[in-house]
Amino acid sequence: MGGAVSSGENNDALVDNLIRADYMKCPEVERVFRTLKDKRTVVVEQLKKMQAETEPILAMFMNPEVTRQIQSSRDSRQLLDYLTKNHGLKPEMLDKLYLFAKFQYECGNYSGAAEYLHFHRFLVTPNDKNYLNGLWGKLASEILMQNWDTALEDLNRLKEYIDSNTFNTPLQALQQRTWLIHWSLFIFFNHAKGRDLIVEMLLYQNQYLNAIETMCPHILRYLTTAVIINKQNRRTMLKDLVKVIQQESYAYRDPITEFIEHLYVNFDFDAAQQKLRQCKDVLLNDFFLVAVLDDFIENARLMIFETFCRIHQCISIKMLADKLNMTAKMQSAG
Repeated sequence: MGGAVSSGENNDALVDNLIRADYMKCPEVERVFRTLKDKRTVVVEQLKKMQAETEPILAMFMNPEVTRQIQSSRDSRQLLDYLTKNHGLKPEMLDKLYLFAKFQYECGNYSGAAEYLHFHRFLVTPNDKNYLNGLWGKLASEILMQNWDTALEDLNRLKEYIDSNTFNTPLQALQQRTWLIHWSLFIFFNHAKGRDLIVEMLLYQNQYLNAIETMCPHILRYLTTAVIINKQNRRTMLKDLVKVIQQESYAYRDPITEFIEHLYVNFDFDAAQQKLRQCKDVLLNDFFLVAVLDDFIENARLMIFETFCRIHQCISIKMLADKLNMTAKMQSAG
């Protein structure tokens, strides 16, 4: 059904069939479905127009000589001069290429959008009016295609641009960093190195930590989770994380940050265990964190165990099992 609508196949007949089958009972829904055919016609006409406008520059990119120049060039200005002199490239073509890439993105052709934005970035300088938007579009396209290695490269490229440029106002720079933090979650919780990289960026780079504190303290949930599931460097990270959580507790707290507070500030193991049970529900209902649920629970219990052992000289199996929410039989069997 969805394929027929999206491909524009005789929508009127499709809607009539849905009504007869008693699937569509609302006149408003019927009207929306019938307008899809008209909207598709407009989109197809716009696509043909933009394809014709960008055909010269796309054909240029298919030229083997141009491909070699793009691959070997490290200077966009030099490459632009070469294409202008030898292949008839005009500045307005680059604007059309950007608009065509944007149109492809809006139509759901993310691979096409990423390819055209890749070429666009090579041919324009960072001062170009569409350069920053192109970086954002390329990052979004790679994320939507789940190309995590390439997306990480684009994230770092965009971050470098944001950090090295002066925006009109400090608020604009803050907004850019805030957006980057949110988009980065897709990469950090899917890339193999993401658990280390998110901590490095959000906890140890002041401009991003300041953005969290100012604009989006709810990101502490993800930063805290990343520290908890990071086995190698967790002890060092925890000291810095606890300071941030305490400082921002007036603005944001949830079971994950409260778990850290109870365990490392109050040394209240019963409260920490209670928060850990609540953390399970939080992670199960969080788009980014549900995949790390098992790692989180395992590492959180280990943190309780390590902390409990550090402050007690004599520990019974039953006492330890209670603090880890495990039966004594399970503990002795382990």
